Amino acid sequence: MSDSIRTAVGAIGDGEPIAELRRIAELHHALARAEAEQVRRARTQGYAWIAIAGALGVSKQAAHKKYGRQ
Repeated sequence: MSDSIRTAVGAIGDGEPIAELRRIAELHHALARAEAEQVRRARTQGYAWIAIAGALGVSKQAAHKKYGRQ
């Protein structure tokens, strides 16, 4: 986990719950975009789905289903 994510996650919990949920959703979307970009880069550089899936901690089929047609 990167330092910025640790900092963001560590700061969660002190504010109003709905505002905190919105902030968490924003973090989730930012992480999803970053993950998709890295998968795209890995495929462009010739990495196999099995390697990408292993890095993500999912099956090859799950990785391909999520990112294979982007």
